[in-house]
Amino acid sequence: MQFCQQLSAYLSTKEYTGYQLYLDMYEQAILCDECGYDSVALTEHHLINILMMPAPLQFAVKIAASTKNIKIITAVGVLPIHDMRIYAGEVIAAQMFTDDRLILGVGRGAFACEMALLGSPLEESRDKFNESLDVLTALLSEEEVSWRGGFYNFDSLTAMPRPMTENGPPIMMAVLNPEGIYACTKRGFNIMTTPLAGNHQLMLDQVDGFNRAKSEMGNTGKDLTLSLSRGAFIIKDEADRKAKLEQAYEYFARFDNVFTGPGIVKNGMIEILPRKQTMAELADSLLICTPEEMIDQLAVYYEIGIDRMILNMNFGASHADTMASIQRFSEEVMPNFTSRNVNESSVPINIQIKSNDSC
Repeated sequence: MQFCQQLSAYLSTKEYTGYQLYLDMYEQAILCDECGYDSVALTEHHLINILMMPAPLQFAVKIAASTKNIKIITAVGVLPIHDMRIYAGEVIAAQMFTDDRLILGVGRGAFACEMALLGSPLEESRDKFNESLDVLTALLSEEEVSWRGGFYNFDSLTAMPRPMTENGPPIMMAVLNPEGIYACTKRGFNIMTTPLAGNHQLMLDQVDGFNRAKSEMGNTGKDLTLSLSRGAFIIKDEADRKAKLEQAYEYFARFDNVFTGPGIVKNGMIEILPRKQTMAELADSLLICTPEEMIDQLAVYYEIGIDRMILNMNFGASHADTMASIQRFSEEVMPNFTSRNVNESSVPINIQIKSNDSC
């Protein structure tokens, strides 16, 4: 089982500044490379202060310039807000500038208020995402592409330069619905998912959807992988556990506001709204614990066949605490699940993920 660190930019106060936050994330990425993590993941979100990364491809290039082995995953690039004729060239350049360590995650968006302000309402974005994905893959794999569709109409053109590998960088797609996971796996995609605030049974159903499809595919599906995203943190003591849970509770109060709530944002800052989930329920849904407890909890995922854990430690803790958690996890937890040594060159991944519930 491999490990990815999600660099989920969260600016809890404007006084901290986005510049300082991005410097923190940059240092965290370098530490992850030194500590033997498989990858780091970058979100794409605009106009809000959580998951605040409007330029993931640019940041991927900066990270690659100061690291040696770690892969950089866009998790995910929001296709409906980009023009694929331009985006294809940006992706190809980023693949080159990262020395082929880019894994391109794509999706249709998650927050209704954000997508509406960007001119691509979430309720209408599924069709645009699907066509955008088809256009993007065509531009990455073919020359002299012309298109007549619902959202794109253009005469023959070729994205330049051409990708450094056949069909460009690996494409990643995310799926939450268990039957969507089954359908996407059957199509030959590797999967990334998360139970979010769901119960343990949802996660088991997600894994079952992947395993059923992979089993039915026989030898053709043997190399497909399943990655799972979870909030996590290595704590120092019980007082630290309480403090980190309080920070996470505030973070998710903002997340809920834009994900399932009314989307109240003032001057770029998401309002903190009351949550239905209790603090105890939140604690059960996150991996905020000691190294020993973390090993026990991750053993469950290892045993049911999770190939990669994507860990989000960026939910409000200080930069110093986050760096300490990243390092302690690599030293006290990771060796129990992977034989990779620090700075060992990693095996290429081809994860493909879909943000829709169908595939």
